[in-house]
Amino acid sequence: MIRSLISCAVAGLLGYTATRAVLSSKLRGHRKVVRTNHAGREVSLVEGPAVSAGLVAGSLLIEAPRQRAASLLVTTVSGSLGAVDDFCESGDSKGLRGHLSALAHGRITTGGLKVIGIPVASIAAATILRTGSRGHGLVPSNAKSGDQNWLGSTVDVVVTGGVIAGTANLFNLLDLRPGRALKAGLLTLAFMPHQHGLTWAPGAAIAGSAAAAWPDDLGGAVMLGDTGANALGAALGTILAENSTGKQRAVLLSGLVGLTLLSEKVSFTSIIESTPGLREIDAFGREVV
Repeated sequence: MIRSLISCAVAGLLGYTATRAVLSSKLRGHRKVVRTNHAGREVSLVEGPAVSAGLVAGSLLIEAPRQRAASLLVTTVSGSLGAVDDFCESGDSKGLRGHLSALAHGRITTGGLKVIGIPVASIAAATILRTGSRGHGLVPSNAKSGDQNWLGSTVDVVVTGGVIAGTANLFNLLDLRPGRALKAGLLTLAFMPHQHGLTWAPGAAIAGSAAAAWPDDLGGAVMLGDTGANALGAALGTILAENSTGKQRAVLLSGLVGLTLLSEKVSFTSIIESTPGLREIDAFGREVV
């Protein structure tokens, strides 16, 4: 409990302090950190690096060594590649289809780097999580040979990595309105089952970072951008992957793939705004423009 409280406080204080410091400086108006939001207002991308820094700092207090290493790896890589896309954006490709098309034609864009880098980091994190683990995979171990079933182990790593990378991507897709990604993260934490030593400290880091970013994000002054959304999703995806059975991870991955493909066809915003309940949750606390 104490470790979780410290993780929450460290993540929140670091994220809040960094955000306020930049918003109070001349850097706030730099063209590299300013974007125009859905309402035509200028918002700062400074929230992303601040939240990412808070998540990384909070992850240092995760109790289990494998989970700590996996979370630090994928959160750092996802946030860093998101920052490259935010502040050094190249090419005009948009969405998963656009980035894949650019890669197919031999063009490397900053978005394409994310498409490659985040899944690779997620697979590496999944390998760390699954190494030495005798948890429930998709394919049982081969008890007769006395060896871990190679196929089952490989499939489980791929599915686990897919959950982490898919969650990172989903949160990036959600960061289209003030507070939407933060709410999704907090609601996921609130409704998932929790285990001491497994979800408390990493969940506290996410809660602390989200709480610190809440006022400025909902007020429309800042946004997560790719930096914060990818890092937040990756951190949460790591918890989901470690806190589930092989079959549950397979279901999660199917849902994430479905949502990603759906996003190429329809607008999540239009679905949310036309769905009672989701519409009210999405609008809650948001500054009316």
